[in-house]
Amino acid sequence: MQIALHLGAHCTDEGRLLRCLIKNTDKLVEQGILVADPNRYRPMIREALQVLKDAPATPETEQTLIDAMVEEEEVERIVLSHDAFLGVARRAVDRNQFYGGTGYRMPRIRSLFASCELELFIAIANPATFIPDVFQKSAEEDFTQFLGDTDPGRLRWSNLLARLKEVVPDTPITVWCNEDTPLIWHRVLRQVSGHDEFTVLDGSDDFVAQLMTKRGFARMRSYLEGHPPQNDRQRQRVLEAFLEKFARPDALEQEIDLPGWTAQDVDQLTVQYEADIDVIRNMPNVRLIEPWLGSRPV
Repeated sequence: MQIALHLGAHCTDEGRLLRCLIKNTDKLVEQGILVADPNRYRPMIREALQVLKDAPATPETEQTLIDAMVEEEEVERIVLSHDAFLGVARRAVDRNQFYGGTGYRMPRIRSLFASCELELFIAIANPATFIPDVFQKSAEEDFTQFLGDTDPGRLRWSNLLARLKEVVPDTPITVWCNEDTPLIWHRVLRQVSGHDEFTVLDGSDDFVAQLMTKRGFARMRSYLEGHPPQNDRQRQRVLEAFLEKFARPDALEQEIDLPGWTAQDVDQLTVQYEADIDVIRNMPNVRLIEPWLGSRPV
């Protein structure tokens, strides 16, 4: 059994991936892929982790979890998605790390599916936007208290991935930049679910639709119907062209206003983020999904 674990991160996906895949449940089941009902597995996993703590899960516990999710006999791959697998939003920035609890949380989750082939999927984001977003999501009222003793300039996503590789070394990791998602969305959906390249998912353009004017999106759909892209590279070129012409500025621009942050601080975090992506690009056993030609819409 394969388990595809989508880890978030917070404020990067907002449930879009899960909603799209659930919308295509019937198509995916035909290929042996089950997008599990989060209302079933999330409370069960949470309860199991609380009971087990640092004790390894038994084969019976693992089978109970799988049986609760799987009703179809021919399932070969299960997709699980939850942005709290690595920790809650208020702990997403912790002790100069992203998700400081990863070191103990991830091995516990791995233990729950010890006999399965596990794959991890996570979107990352520029700390200059991620920190304000996750602060808002955390429901904390005081930004200084939210940060604690964390220095934003020391935060590195590559550090999180290295910690994941250390605690679950048998698990491949796929990562992508949230800023790239509009251009690579179809590839992200396919990598997470594992469906074949000929399957067209219903609602797979909904993400892009939110970023464009209604007129622009309608024109893009019309163009794609008349000129079906032969591969992902061609699809990206079409998306780039229409986003450049019809993107809604309010959907692509984010105002950053936090106590004590200057434009220079934001620029510095962005430079460090770009350098961090270069590090991630060269990490072994880590797949980075990127747009071709190096262009980004956001």
